[in-house]
Amino acid sequence: MPAYDYLALTASGARQRGVTEADTEQQARQRLRDQGLVPLSVESSRRTPGEGGAARSFKRSARLGGDQVVLFTRLLGTLLNSGLPLDDALTALSKQSESADFKRVALDVRARVLEGHGLAAGLDQFPKIFPPVYRATIAAGAQTRHLPTVLARLADFMEERQRVAQRLKVAMIYPTVLTVVAIAVVSGLLGYVVPEVVKVFSQMNRELPALTRGLIAVSGFMRQWGVVLVLALIGLGFGVRAFFARPAPRLALHRMLLRLALLGTLIREADAGRFARTLAILLGSGLPMLEALHIAAKSVSNSSTHLELEAAIERVREGAALSQGLARVTGFPPLLAHLVANGENSGELPKMLDSAADAHERSMQLKIAVMMGLAEPLLILLMGAVVLVIVLAILLPIFDMNRLV
Repeated sequence: MPAYDYLALTASGARQRGVTEADTEQQARQRLRDQGLVPLSVESSRRTPGEGGAARSFKRSARLGGDQVVLFTRLLGTLLNSGLPLDDALTALSKQSESADFKRVALDVRARVLEGHGLAAGLDQFPKIFPPVYRATIAAGAQTRHLPTVLARLADFMEERQRVAQRLKVAMIYPTVLTVVAIAVVSGLLGYVVPEVVKVFSQMNRELPALTRGLIAVSGFMRQWGVVLVLALIGLGFGVRAFFARPAPRLALHRMLLRLALLGTLIREADAGRFARTLAILLGSGLPMLEALHIAAKSVSNSSTHLELEAAIERVREGAALSQGLARVTGFPPLLAHLVANGENSGELPKMLDSAADAHERSMQLKIAVMMGLAEPLLILLMGAVVLVIVLAILLPIFDMNRLV
């Protein structure tokens, strides 16, 4: 049955929004009345503005966080593994969260399934929630009749990515706070402290030291043009983002990033881990090699690596071994090709791909820890150096005045 968004009044007169299932809008209104609610508006969550005038498109406004997508995947796999039919599993899933968006997604997907479409087709309604790799993996699992297993592995994969992202966010808290404090301190010194000191120096009939004159010039510039400078930097940021959104500049940028020492290695490890994990899930679900490779290639974020990977897939299509193709992908660490070769020789390629993904993910986390460990003392030293320059610029004229006395 389709899902309907509703706005209704409770017995106490409070407004209540939610989602209900019904075959028609009239039936949805009757169900609300049976629950003691007074319906004010009832709209199909699958209607678009072209179909209903002012009706909003739910699919464009749906928002599920990463943890909710993991919950959706994990619970759906558990329900299917218990023997429930897909439509019943989606109905049960819609009742497992208090989130209205979560319920709407489950019910809309169920409506598509009842129309005769597969689960992947139902998920296609929400491309911003379920990325192409996710939907393709689900389609592969349904095609090979390993859907519960695929869902469980997808949930594990996403949970691990969530944990890595959470650790990265926690690691970034201290450097971010330190940077903000440093900018605030320096801005306060240049905007308020230095101008007051300049008033004292202006009464001196001596030439000020070069460092002091430079500080006064910077302070004056910041006070006069500070707001314009901030706006210009914001505009420059948007301009740079738009410029690198184009394919050719983005490819050049990604190639340059791969040449950087620590950051390039980190990008290689991250892309290799995602590619290996996705390919392991797809091959484990029974998908053919070439189709699995094309889907797994979508998980690679670096444009340069993606181009090299597409060329490697063409070599595999022509009969080359996967390890031989991956050996020419400079955007992946050499370890990946060696582990894939071992998996091909032993006949346990999915298992070896999982091991490769584990190795690259551990290496990536170690490099992130090193980068964060280096960033903290460097930020402290940089902040100390800036403050030292400001203090020296203020103290040098004072020392000159003492010598005159």
